[in-house]
Amino acid sequence: MQVNDKTEFVPKIVAFCCNWCSYAGADLSGTNRLQYPANVKIIRVPCSCRVNPMFILRAFQRGADGVIICGCHPGDCHYTTGNFYARRRMTLLFSMLDYLGIERKRTRVEWVSAAEGAKFAATMNDFAAQINELGPNRRLEDLRCRQN
Repeated sequence: MQVNDKTEFVPKIVAFCCNWCSYAGADLSGTNRLQYPANVKIIRVPCSCRVNPMFILRAFQRGADGVIICGCHPGDCHYTTGNFYARRRMTLLFSMLDYLGIERKRTRVEWVSAAEGAKFAATMNDFAAQINELGPNRRLEDLRCRQN
């Protein structure tokens, strides 16, 4: 019996979703039976501004191939200005990722409201396809996290 070492690449995608809008949009997409890849792991945060750039770096270090941050539309934040802070913080993070040599397309910020379940599913499908084209991310992979 021969072991096939060529397994199909399935990207690991982490999605940080705002509790008030994006997570509700994900719930609506599930309620409407809209499909997005099962390899998208959603982490619910109170607001998109609570996503520390270190969370994203840590996700890449732990083996994530892509990270997406989803929040309320600008001006629609439950906490008034949270998404403005998130947008500014992520802009700085993108320049840091460029410095570290991580492709810019591996990280994305999207604004999805609670009523946009179809947009949430389409965004996740598009992002998963984009990450699938880029292939595995080996740049910040921590060797202690690698499965042998």
